[in-house]
Amino acid sequence: MDKGNILQGDRIILGTCYYPEHWDKSLWEDDLKRMLANGIEVIRIAEFAWSKVEAHEGEFDFTFFDEFLDLAEKVGMKVIFCTPTATPPAWLTNKYPEVLNARIDGTLIRHGMRRHYNYNSPKYQELSAIIVEKFAEHYAKRPCIIGWQLDNEFNCEEWEFYSESDTIAFREFAKKKYGTLEKLNEAWGTTFWNQTYTAWEEIYVPRTTPGGNNQNPHYFLDYKRFIADSVCRYAKLQSDILKKYIKPGDFITTNSLFGNMDHCRLTKESLDFMMYDSYPNFGYCLDNYKNDIPTLNDRRWSINLAETRAISGKFGIMEQQSGSTGNHRGMEGPAPRPGQITLWTMQSIAHGADYVSYFRWRTCTMGSEIYWHGILDYSGRDNRRLREVGEIHKKLTKLDEVAGSSYRAEVGLIKEYDNCWDSELDVWHGRIERASQAAWFNALQKSHTPFDFCYLDHMTVEQLSKYKVLVYSHAVILTEESVAKLTAYVEQGGTVLFGCRAGYKDKTGKCVMLKLPGLIQELCGTDIPEYSYVAPDDAVPYAEWNGEKLPAAVFNDLLAPVAGGKVEAEYRDAYYEGTPALISKETGKGKTYYFGGTFNEEAAAVFLRQLGLAEPYREAVELPECCEIAVREKDGKSYLFVLNYSKEPVEIKLNKTVSNLYTGATESGTVMLPGYGTSVYRL
Repeated sequence: MDKGNILQGDRIILGTCYYPEHWDKSLWEDDLKRMLANGIEVIRIAEFAWSKVEAHEGEFDFTFFDEFLDLAEKVGMKVIFCTPTATPPAWLTNKYPEVLNARIDGTLIRHGMRRHYNYNSPKYQELSAIIVEKFAEHYAKRPCIIGWQLDNEFNCEEWEFYSESDTIAFREFAKKKYGTLEKLNEAWGTTFWNQTYTAWEEIYVPRTTPGGNNQNPHYFLDYKRFIADSVCRYAKLQSDILKKYIKPGDFITTNSLFGNMDHCRLTKESLDFMMYDSYPNFGYCLDNYKNDIPTLNDRRWSINLAETRAISGKFGIMEQQSGSTGNHRGMEGPAPRPGQITLWTMQSIAHGADYVSYFRWRTCTMGSEIYWHGILDYSGRDNRRLREVGEIHKKLTKLDEVAGSSYRAEVGLIKEYDNCWDSELDVWHGRIERASQAAWFNALQKSHTPFDFCYLDHMTVEQLSKYKVLVYSHAVILTEESVAKLTAYVEQGGTVLFGCRAGYKDKTGKCVMLKLPGLIQELCGTDIPEYSYVAPDDAVPYAEWNGEKLPAAVFNDLLAPVAGGKVEAEYRDAYYEGTPALISKETGKGKTYYFGGTFNEEAAAVFLRQLGLAEPYREAVELPECCEIAVREKDGKSYLFVLNYSKEPVEIKLNKTVSNLYTGATESGTVMLPGYGTSVYRL
């Protein structure tokens, strides 16, 4: 491996997570050699090992990891080293309880698990900076180290912060944003329920109040922005230190896709690329069945891979499922069946990952993760899962030309962080957002239509222009900046599809007094004189569009055309029968559609067909619904991934002659794909 970068675009690399502090030293060398023999070239270490270097405050001993890194260099293993700040040691939290996070009622979250700190404690920032500096100063020069991971899973377990340090930092965040209390009171609408602030000291992070979380939504929206800002600042503190010491070619990353975070900003400010921890087995866990959640089981993890790709076009997998799960109630999951580790690995690669690291090498025999299984079981003996990892490595040696390629999609699902956070606060917004997101993902998957997420607040018009259609399911909060981007995209020839409830809030989360859909009324040629939830004793209203039945579930905007809007379909089977349900408008070279309903799976499928988006690769391959398709492109070549999520073998039909990269053979016509089988074809 040249230098350190595991995402150089020349091949796909396998790794695993290893914890030398968990195992007797007599096991180390054999473990590393067995990894290498099975195609594992990189290990991640030290993310929970602060005390191995600083067992007492200010006393540093580097010999433990020096000994291990000497061995890694001896056998030829590459290492991703982690900053250990996700688990502050007991001496630290006991001496400095101000570093601890707290519950909303002020109860401190104590030592005993992990992620029990808060980002805004000056003392924790100070001590974090010291340990990161010591780690980097001593270890970064080691030849075996190729990159660094910041912390571990920012905002996992805890993504709300209520310590005294957070209150102090939140006040400073609010001062910086608004400048004066008058502007803050205006933005937060504090005249409602007599919440007006007359001194900065009156402002706190959320506290226990009557009615639970039924507090000021504009204040809560800024609180979520504050948490995201806190994470980014803390990550940058560490990244800036590492940059002083790391070798040329070594990288900085982290593994995260958790709540109340601006991952795009974090990546831009502090990382070379993002990593994701992919556990498709969660789709089989008890909670998914107990709560009757509509799911595609393990296939549903493709939505998280798509989101990671949107944040970091070049990305890897720091933790890839390799065994069963079950440390927390409701998360008990079965062991991967034969072929599923391969399926999940190829799922990650199909969506753009060029590095896949399995969690973990050995299953831990102690502590809180004794049921979170890795490649090997407690005994450490060779097993079926290890053999499958070895077979995956053999497959990947045939896929070098795929490395560095980009995922191809013509459909973009728009997101903006403010709208994501608002949907977590606003019960109206949240209900329609959850329904539409699930509907679009299911419809896109079942029609074999690749898609990307597009973070509008972090993308340019030029970046958006590669998509044939953008779908903004519920653009509740709209800003002039976002509308300008969408207008420019449409004028240049793009198509935007909006769903109901667009444009009724401003950036503070307050409802606007404009005629809806607010700032996009002219762009969409649409007025909304009235709106309503669909009554529970009514059937789902529907419209007819070009001969197809178009359901308008959950919530309905009742539309009227204005400014050149054209009625495409009207509601049927409701008291507002005959009212427009879908309006289009041409602007420049492009077009907008405003749909007055929430999307269910059937409605999303109708739009995919009517807009000519469904099954874009049908000329090359026809697949049963249980298979996923993904396409990556590089140097004018297209690589088609076919993933069978069924335990049963299926037939796929190749409508043109293609090259199977696994075997090197050319194939066409009907081909059998085994249960959990995968194929990669060069078109």
